[in-house]
Amino acid sequence: MSHDLALLPGPDFPPAIQEILDRYYPSRDGEVLSLFRVFARSPRLMKKLGAAGLLDAASPLTVRQREIVILRTTANNDCEYEWGVHVTVFAGAAGFSDAQIRATRLAPAESEGWDEKEQLLLHAVDQLHINGRMDEPTSQRFTACWSTEQQLEILALCGYYKTISMIANTAALPTESWAARFPE
Repeated sequence: MSHDLALLPGPDFPPAIQEILDRYYPSRDGEVLSLFRVFARSPRLMKKLGAAGLLDAASPLTVRQREIVILRTTANNDCEYEWGVHVTVFAGAAGFSDAQIRATRLAPAESEGWDEKEQLLLHAVDQLHINGRMDEPTSQRFTACWSTEQQLEILALCGYYKTISMIANTAALPTESWAARFPE
């Protein structure tokens, strides 16, 4: 079976695609991200996924909490493309140190600089990645620490960015020229 997950050529996209890009997808200095150009192969996917991916101001999570989930999820899925975009675009706003950025890829919970709640979040994301659920002790701590709305947001972020990782990895997207790379 073959597939065409190559980037849709641009910058002159078909009008229907351009309309969706303009409405739902931000550009970076006028450049449409490679991932979004793969999404453009399916207008339905573009509309359903949307670029925001729970990145709006109405989130019950802080930017820092949200980015911990996203960076660890994309790292667990070996998706350097999406990990690097988020490090470059959001790590400063999230207040991550260089050591914490590295730790999201390498050994997060044991690293310095995470508070107890952040360590729990990293551990929960790892368990969700490995097992699709948390073990009972982690689940009890998780539900005691996060509101129902926050729990659902965390679970949705894990699933959404696993999907993003699978698409980016299957399409073999190289990192954006301006994006961070995985640490050695």
